[in-house]
Amino acid sequence: MNMIKIKVKKQKYFSTIASCFCVLASLSVVSWVSAAEIPAAVPEEVGMSSERLDRINTVMQRHIDAGDIQGAVTAVARRGKLVHFETHGLMDVDNNRPMESDAIHIMMSSTKPLLGVATMMMLEEGLIRPEDPVSKYLPEFADMQVAVLREPADENISPYRVDPRNIPPHRLVPADREITIHDLLTHTSGLASGGLGSAVQERRQRDPDATLESEMPRYASYALDFQPGSRWAYSPGVGLDVVARIVEIVSGQRFDEFLQDRIFDPLDMKSSYFNVPPEYQSKRVVIADRDMSRFFDRPPTKYFSASGGLSSSAEDYLKFEQMLVNGGELFGNRLLSPRTVRMMGSNQIGDLYRGFSRNQEGMGFGYTVGVTVDPITSNARRSAGAFGWGGAFGTRSWSDPEEELTAVLFLQQPHGPTQYDFENAVQQAILE
Repeated sequence: MNMIKIKVKKQKYFSTIASCFCVLASLSVVSWVSAAEIPAAVPEEVGMSSERLDRINTVMQRHIDAGDIQGAVTAVARRGKLVHFETHGLMDVDNNRPMESDAIHIMMSSTKPLLGVATMMMLEEGLIRPEDPVSKYLPEFADMQVAVLREPADENISPYRVDPRNIPPHRLVPADREITIHDLLTHTSGLASGGLGSAVQERRQRDPDATLESEMPRYASYALDFQPGSRWAYSPGVGLDVVARIVEIVSGQRFDEFLQDRIFDPLDMKSSYFNVPPEYQSKRVVIADRDMSRFFDRPPTKYFSASGGLSSSAEDYLKFEQMLVNGGELFGNRLLSPRTVRMMGSNQIGDLYRGFSRNQEGMGFGYTVGVTVDPITSNARRSAGAFGWGGAFGTRSWSDPEEELTAVLFLQQPHGPTQYDFENAVQQAILE
């Protein structure tokens, strides 16, 4: 990969080559990004402060020193220009290996917005509509039932959370209506979202040869956790995988092939994989004291999960977010229209979204992404209309159309204070 130097930072873990670049350039810090492409700029050229952006480095090092995280990659672009791209700490503690700019991270739920874009493409082509019932494409999803408490018999109560080890007496009632693509994209379907319906399902290991297609009949047999459209409750795995299968049906392509042809290749995302090739396994971040062998040492999957199946790099996700903040276009390739991006990134569910804590204010939910509705009450450190999502291992990225800004934080250790401090550092660096 051709590399260009864009910014700088002192870090005791830098290699000899990086140090030489620092000397030759007479700079105090060094960092790289692929020559593809998002052009670099001095922060002041796009209304940001170099000095204040350096606070990102300060807070990352503070959390590394405290043992909160072992390493990170951070990136920020504004008005189409890259103003910050840095590595921090270690990607492999045991081998004292510095974090690398193209380190491959397990994305978990950061995979989901890619499914959002894929679905919006199918919507633009007239192949699906958000209001379509899922059974239009997968007939087995017709006539679903909702799990409710057995008592009181004259009231259908669906608890928010149920421990599968302690399932209360229950009964099944017909769903008031069919679940739709809209419901699945917004986590308002009640399918596999941690409630009573989820708890009563038979739990078994997915077959190694499973595919999206092969798993649909099993998912269709689930009881719903609540009546469709009546609440927001996160479906971490199943809900969006059902949409991915619909994308396969209407596009005629396997989901992984669709993403490669329609998103990864046009955006020059060269480090995004469902199955990381053997020659790139050494690029994976290795977390001390966490056994991640189930991700590293497994046969190639045939189940291409839209809910959490990808591994990727910070640079790739910055390109993805930049496409969104550009209104659907990057590097001369248009993936979506600006109005479709606005639809994806707008609150689609009124006041149903209350977050995982169920007391979140000032936020909404679009198609696969959380949306900032009120920056003050949400305490979001983003402008109204900003949207994005994250993953369980600590990855987080968002697009802020009002500020023409994208930001990416790649961790492999979930740590809320680190995420908060990164977002705060980005926000306070905006001067105009």
